[in-house]
Amino acid sequence: MSFFQLFILAVVQGLTEFLPISSSGHLILLPRVMGMPDQGQVIDVAVHVGTLLAVVIFFWSDVREGLLGIPRMLTGRIDTPGSRLAFLMAIATVPVIFFGLVLSLLGLDDAMRSIAVIGWAMIVFGVVLWWFDTKSPEVKEDRDWTVKDAVIMGLWQAIALIPGTSRSGATITGARALGYKREDGTRLAMIMSIPTIVASGLLLGAEAAADADWQALRDGAIAAGMAFVAAMLALTIMMRLLKSVSFTPYVIYRLILGVILLWVAYT
Repeated sequence: MSFFQLFILAVVQGLTEFLPISSSGHLILLPRVMGMPDQGQVIDVAVHVGTLLAVVIFFWSDVREGLLGIPRMLTGRIDTPGSRLAFLMAIATVPVIFFGLVLSLLGLDDAMRSIAVIGWAMIVFGVVLWWFDTKSPEVKEDRDWTVKDAVIMGLWQAIALIPGTSRSGATITGARALGYKREDGTRLAMIMSIPTIVASGLLLGAEAAADADWQALRDGAIAAGMAFVAAMLALTIMMRLLKSVSFTPYVIYRLILGVILLWVAYT
């Protein structure tokens, strides 16, 4: 695979994984729009590893607290901030794993990878994000996260299995619908992504391991590094902008791209 294609794929994945504009939708569309061959699962795994590393480093204080709380959580003691965070993250991850397995077993995951589905998801869930972001109050902080809220945000994350929805966009929408402040809701959405990215990476990695060769592994390492840099940049910009800017610019982008995709799909 050429360095140019690796660069484009890695940058697109890194920039769109955490912005509410759908990384999976962009990765499905990119080879078709640019006339490039499909990147394959090895590269998909690699760019996910790069974005995973970025979110872990960016939110390291929260990640460290959750990791240290896992032993207490596993013994049934949810009595510290760390064990509580680990417990709520686990609860929020269950819906996306369950529905992901169902879609995979039924073969619906591949059936939904169409330009029309991505276009409609871009528009519909962009409007939903705008509605809750502009209409919902900002009264909750990340420390107010409850079991009920974790379940609801987990269900929103499962909805993002529809290509074009955006995992971060769906979970942020869920957080705003529950009344979380933009920055706090986004922080929860980003932290929630860690076990989900790990799970999807392990699944893709298991499927890709048998076909991997040294060339593919080298390309994957390059793609992972570039995706990491792009993801760190996207996270830094978004978290800073949230102090003064709503999600409306991302919604406008989703609407424009969605209309273009529907025009392509139906003409």
